[in-house]
Amino acid sequence: MKRISFIIMSLCVVASAMAQSVVLNSEGRDAEYVKTIIARSEKNIQSLNLTGEKFEAVRNIVANRYFELNDIYKIENKAERDSKLYRTHFAMPAQLGIYLTPEQVIAIKDNITYNKVKVTYEAYLDEIPSLKEEEKAQIYAWMVEARELALDAGDSKGKHEAFNKYKGRVNNYLSKRGYDLNKEREAWFKRLEERKKNQKK
Repeated sequence: MKRISFIIMSLCVVASAMAQSVVLNSEGRDAEYVKTIIARSEKNIQSLNLTGEKFEAVRNIVANRYFELNDIYKIENKAERDSKLYRTHFAMPAQLGIYLTPEQVIAIKDNITYNKVKVTYEAYLDEIPSLKEEEKAQIYAWMVEARELALDAGDSKGKHEAFNKYKGRVNNYLSKRGYDLNKEREAWFKRLEERKKNQKK
């Protein structure tokens, strides 16, 4: 029992020490660029309604990842750049996990990637109402994978490209399962137009 208590206390001490050591990695960077990144990071965590030291720590973790990605994309050698992206991918979620619940960490991931998991997934469900449960699950799983890829993108264009890559995968998957995507899309557009007309009434 004493050993368990000691382990718990030790973990608390480590977590506390880490909580106090999230320093903004802004040294040597352009002041306006740092200001932009701080504002972007605060926007990405705004929905969590954090305050005080937790707010500052979480903001700095997110901002430091932006700084890190900026540095990584300056590496000219693609193999070296990809290796660095892979090796650093899980650091930000792990650091955020010290302060936040898993659901809050996911919320930040979604904010960073423009909430495209939800938007794209719901668009597919709206476009093809006849999707089976296993097809919905597969589409959602691929959108989550797309989010992980998008998190490592160097800019907004790269984030959108990550989701477009997986949308192509989804479309191929649905075509092989017998869906005529052109017909589904045409019918969807008609439904959207009808909704717009009904909203104006």
